[in-house]
Amino acid sequence: MLWIFCLCLGVPPLKAQQAYQYPFQNRDLPIEQRITDLLSRMTLEEKIDMLSNEALSRGMISASDVPRLGVVGTGHVEGLHGLSQGGPGNWEGPGKVVIPTTQFPQARGLGQTWDPALLEKVAAVEGYEARYIVGRYHRGGLIVRAPNADLARDPRWGRNEESYGEDPYQTGTMAVAFVKGLQGDNPRYWLTASLMKHFLANSNEDGRQSDSSNFDERLFREYYSVPFRMGIEQGHAGGFMTAYNAWNGIPMAVNPVLKNVVIKQWGFDGIICTDGGALTMLVTKHHYYKTLPEAAAGAIHAGVNEFIDNYKNTTQATREAVQMGLVSEADIDTDLRGLLRVMFKLGLLDPASLVPYSGIGITDVDPAKGDPWYWPSHKELARKATDESIVLLKNQGQTLPLNAATLKSIAVIGPDADKVLGDLYGGTPPYAISPLEGIRRRAGAHVSVRYASGNDLEQAADLARRSDVAIVIVGNNPTCGGTGWHPCALPSEGHEGVDRTSLTLEQEQIAKAVFAANPRTIEVLNVSFPYTTTWSQENLPAILEMTHSSQEEGTGLADVLFGDYNPAGRLTQTWVASIHQLPPMLDYNIRDGRTYMYLRQKPLYPFGYGLSYTTFKYSDLKLSSETLSSGGTLRVSIDVRNTGTRGGDEVVQLYVTHLDSKVKRPIEALKGFERVYIPAGETKTVAFPLKASSLRYWNTSEGRWVLERDKVEIRVGASSADIRARQTIQVAP
Repeated sequence: MLWIFCLCLGVPPLKAQQAYQYPFQNRDLPIEQRITDLLSRMTLEEKIDMLSNEALSRGMISASDVPRLGVVGTGHVEGLHGLSQGGPGNWEGPGKVVIPTTQFPQARGLGQTWDPALLEKVAAVEGYEARYIVGRYHRGGLIVRAPNADLARDPRWGRNEESYGEDPYQTGTMAVAFVKGLQGDNPRYWLTASLMKHFLANSNEDGRQSDSSNFDERLFREYYSVPFRMGIEQGHAGGFMTAYNAWNGIPMAVNPVLKNVVIKQWGFDGIICTDGGALTMLVTKHHYYKTLPEAAAGAIHAGVNEFIDNYKNTTQATREAVQMGLVSEADIDTDLRGLLRVMFKLGLLDPASLVPYSGIGITDVDPAKGDPWYWPSHKELARKATDESIVLLKNQGQTLPLNAATLKSIAVIGPDADKVLGDLYGGTPPYAISPLEGIRRRAGAHVSVRYASGNDLEQAADLARRSDVAIVIVGNNPTCGGTGWHPCALPSEGHEGVDRTSLTLEQEQIAKAVFAANPRTIEVLNVSFPYTTTWSQENLPAILEMTHSSQEEGTGLADVLFGDYNPAGRLTQTWVASIHQLPPMLDYNIRDGRTYMYLRQKPLYPFGYGLSYTTFKYSDLKLSSETLSSGGTLRVSIDVRNTGTRGGDEVVQLYVTHLDSKVKRPIEALKGFERVYIPAGETKTVAFPLKASSLRYWNTSEGRWVLERDKVEIRVGASSADIRARQTIQVAP
């Protein structure tokens, strides 16, 4: 666990002191002046101690301090889709006491909502619960390690579940929303601080501690760094974590891009921390330095201001680096300013009475309401997020939705259909409604809902044969069946530290056996990754896809199965038809045929794909101009009519294709999207602003963005492969 520093709770409120002991305690002074004063009063040893913190004391509210100045620490917590104070990753901290927290669908599922406003609310719940746990239970911390802004460029990556998707604009938009939710909207103070991870191009697990992700600067600027840049420039994220890997041979923890681009060009001024043990790995894995003092100096010069590593080793290494003249105290001061800015934004050096969030879990506790994870509003939000995340992949002959009034029996089949599976970065929910339980509740007492694990195919087939409808729930286990970082026995499974070697869903054989017994078979893919489920698509009448870990998993699934919610989730990754459509895993040049932007073969399911229980017609595409010049903005609008009998959401997507570019561009690239509810029979106009700056490319030789003279086709549709209207404009520099 990692710690930053705050005013010790034992020090009387500054207002009550009538006089400030030190200028850094005066909230009326500019923050930079307060930081300068605080640093001037700290000894070199105290600064080294602040820089070097050990990621071992999970769940503690403080680990190191500066007693002379009344300074103690606050920790980091994981929070990709709900605060982690327990769960399979064992984030419960001292005494192994689990604190339940509201759990939402995996980050991949949150991305499939295509709903930034929803993600901001989800993150705000996390931020509130983090403050509450610190205040009431003196556990956890106010630095939330989320969102994961890495791009899911390859479905074999073991951590696909942690990413919003493969597209830089869509992922960046969702990341910005999550950052804003975590940090709140107060103009002076943050609810919590968002620490994005893992910068940069961290999308292979096997060998990640020594591998180099190699690609040109154009892909850095136009693809891999985009979500991080958006999170910093638009979301004003408080921090980010560097990745284990190198980029073009230079490990990210010491890569000059941290200072030259992120700090100097994007204006970042917060926490830059290493991943766990990464400082030591500069010596032991990358072999980039011969000694740990050299590694510590390299990271400090690069802009890193927190080491998540062995405390004793890193403090000694930093001390020796100073003694050897590899780094100066002034260098350390410069880096620590970013860490201290976050401290001030959290209000941890100001009187609690003046910080709007400081009473959470302390003065605003209502015994009648209980802890916030039991509040109806948090439960309702988890259900809404689950509903919105579910993707309808196929619905032949209107198999769905089911009508419970006409059913007498339902077979629910699947090894994990009777449970909600957590993942390594999730927490422990206050309750969990499994798919089986959700279906039973919604079907009602008059419908017999029977269960079979599917491990015995003959038994599963027999149950299906004796039922009106069979619902087969198959997928992967996010932890590969164990607690903690457990090995994966199946080649199609993975998680942190383990990449997948197959995209074949082994459990698809259950669906085959059940379908042979009952043609009215509905498949639910409860998965953390894309699979090549070609047989299912070709044979089964209906397929739904959803991710793991939501406490309302079963309720959300039942909402969609029985038509109480009209599905509108959309895929955020390309589901290839075959693993052979993919370039080698370590090929980071996506132009070689990776993602919807460069894949030439027909996929199983395209990026942005998803069906509905209703239909939508697009018409009357209008552009505010036929030309777009530098500094300008084009207004793109289109009418979308719900031509079916059910109200529902449509995710309207805007893509562009460069027709006359002098450099290689994507086949098409997402530039806008909006999830909009349209009642049956009604029409809504959806409008997008398209800035000329979004059409530029990075000129590597000149080191700048270039808007070239070009023809660009504006495309609007329901997915990357379902374009409903298009029109060409002339772009002029």
